[in-house]
Amino acid sequence: MSPKEWAAQALQAFDAVVQATDGFRSRAGQRRMAEQVAHTFSNATLGKVDEDGDGDAPTRSIAVIQAGTGVGKSLAYCAPAIALALARGTRVLISTATVALQEQLVHKDLPALAARMPQPFKFALAKGRGRYVCKLKLDRLAGTGEADAADDDLFAEEEAAERAKRPRQETEARIQFYSTMAQTLSKGAWDGDRDSLETPPEPEVWSPVAAEGASCTGKHCPAFSQCTYYDKRKELVGAQVIVANHDLLLSSLGARVLPELDNCLLVLDEAHHLPATALQQFACSMDLSRITWIERLSSRGLRIGALLEVEEIADIPKHAAQLRQTLQDLARIVMDVYGTALKSQKDTWGPARVRVPRGELPEQLIAPLGLLAASSEGFLEALRAISKALRAEMRDKPDEAKRLSTLYAQIGMLAPRLEELHATAQLLLQDAPEGAVPASKWFTLETDGDFIVVKAHASPILPGTTLRNHLWSAVRGAVLTSATLTSCGSFDFFLRETGLHGDDATTTLEVASPFDYAAQGTLVAAETRADPKNAAQFTAEMVDALLHDIAHVEYGALVLFTSREQMRQAVDALPTAMRSVVLVQNALPRTQLLKRHRERVDNGEPSVIFGMQSFGEGLDLPGRLCESVFITKLPFAPPDDPVGEARAEWLRAVGRDPFSELVVPATAIRLAQWVGRAIRTEEDQAHVYCYDKRLTRTSYGQRLLKGLPPFALQQRAAL
Repeated sequence: MSPKEWAAQALQAFDAVVQATDGFRSRAGQRRMAEQVAHTFSNATLGKVDEDGDGDAPTRSIAVIQAGTGVGKSLAYCAPAIALALARGTRVLISTATVALQEQLVHKDLPALAARMPQPFKFALAKGRGRYVCKLKLDRLAGTGEADAADDDLFAEEEAAERAKRPRQETEARIQFYSTMAQTLSKGAWDGDRDSLETPPEPEVWSPVAAEGASCTGKHCPAFSQCTYYDKRKELVGAQVIVANHDLLLSSLGARVLPELDNCLLVLDEAHHLPATALQQFACSMDLSRITWIERLSSRGLRIGALLEVEEIADIPKHAAQLRQTLQDLARIVMDVYGTALKSQKDTWGPARVRVPRGELPEQLIAPLGLLAASSEGFLEALRAISKALRAEMRDKPDEAKRLSTLYAQIGMLAPRLEELHATAQLLLQDAPEGAVPASKWFTLETDGDFIVVKAHASPILPGTTLRNHLWSAVRGAVLTSATLTSCGSFDFFLRETGLHGDDATTTLEVASPFDYAAQGTLVAAETRADPKNAAQFTAEMVDALLHDIAHVEYGALVLFTSREQMRQAVDALPTAMRSVVLVQNALPRTQLLKRHRERVDNGEPSVIFGMQSFGEGLDLPGRLCESVFITKLPFAPPDDPVGEARAEWLRAVGRDPFSELVVPATAIRLAQWVGRAIRTEEDQAHVYCYDKRLTRTSYGQRLLKGLPPFALQQRAAL
């Protein structure tokens, strides 16, 4: 079948689903998006190609689609993509940024679609290994609340110290918690997924029983047949549609956890999060102060390597001694060079951070970092040899699987620290040639009781370059979509951030929202006399105006703040009568807060949510649940991000303006997300208030306005 025929067939499948949906009316924008998805995926060459060089190079096909609120983008990409995957004998990999959208797709959208598609298909949810319980660890902890004496080194020294400080009642509570968890799992009343627990445990409680790749022996583990993680992996094998997230997608590149990217159809929903996720994924750090784990890893390696007669262990003591000494030297040099900067304003230690200008490390750090990289590489080679010998022993002696799995875990629990140490040293040593882009490098200091902890950090600063090298080089067919991909009316910023700018395989499409924003909403540009740059005066005046406006709220409203301090001042200023109306982020768990908000509005009572960035995106409060959105200040990113600082420094060095090129476009996307909370359906009527006069008084404010829905604009002078 030709690409044209595939595309036509996929679009027919979309049309059939729309027609089969009760009360569902055709939306021109949604069909235009479905058409672009079908065209994009039908043109991509999938699977192996002629490697002799005689055939044509595989065709890459990528579409970047902004679909405004109300378009119905999930159906617009799911129906044609799945129809094409079934026709081509391949799979669809959908990656999202939030758990909420993953769950909506798996529990609502895909089941509804499967009931209407002519061909059956299976779908499955893919999560990172750490979201699932390790039965071996849980069984060990369920008996005593701690590891057995022989296995007590399975815990990091920080965790061991915490256990020593823990009150006896808390230890007993942990024992009971793990015991109940183990019983629930064995009875089949729980599936081993952290997210399916009625009350998901705190990270410090979950971490000791979470599954981890470094300590997992897979099919050699005695609990393999009952392993939740591998059971879920089996579901992925039989599924034509897999729903993952951006973190898992980027962290598992080349690991065969997800379908191979050159032989599947990739959809990236909430794609505006992809650049930030890429930076987080490829950043690294190392602790220069807490180093006792090296001795423990060394002794384990020597003991286990000797049992297996691994020759490569001979140099482990040398590598371990070198690592310990070098980390101590590095910590001392960092304090010598940056100690003054790492003191807080009160002349006490930390928490503090200092960034290395231009990524050019002081000369005295270069040699120790080189030694660190070499020693950690040598140590890692020895551990790889031990790991290989252990796997061979497990294969040959299945009756000793439990003992061997424990030995494997004892190394695996600490080996990732060594790998991170090696990666951080390498990135810190990376020199940018003249004109090239440097990495961001910085040091932090914090205190742990009376102990001073110094850490070294490094990160790429251009997410686009990272994504081009690691993701797009492997992808054949992809659709990236979100309600906010354009910035100030253009796709250019997003394309640069994702590494697709100038890529001939990439096309863009903007599908407008079906909402009549001019008739449904008003943007009130409420000015203050104080300049927003004068934080104290501006916040005081803004809070007065905000309290005046929210006093008139009849049903639901959302107030979005740019800092905790700003929100605190507004809460403190609330008159007594208004305190019962306001729900503050973090005062209640998010689900409970939203439930209480809905109950109040349903009862005809006013309810106002005070929130920050995480409430500015993903909240779906249609109708009376959100008739007003109040934006206290333009949502510029915090000015002290070391990666952003390094990037701005580099842009200035090459004669470019970071504010215009980086800050304004990023703010435009964030502001569009915040404003997008107001109108969620074609029946909604809402007002958006912005108290930052820079939105209408500055040239960059006019750029920001271009990226917002075409609300009726109303300007209001200072009260």
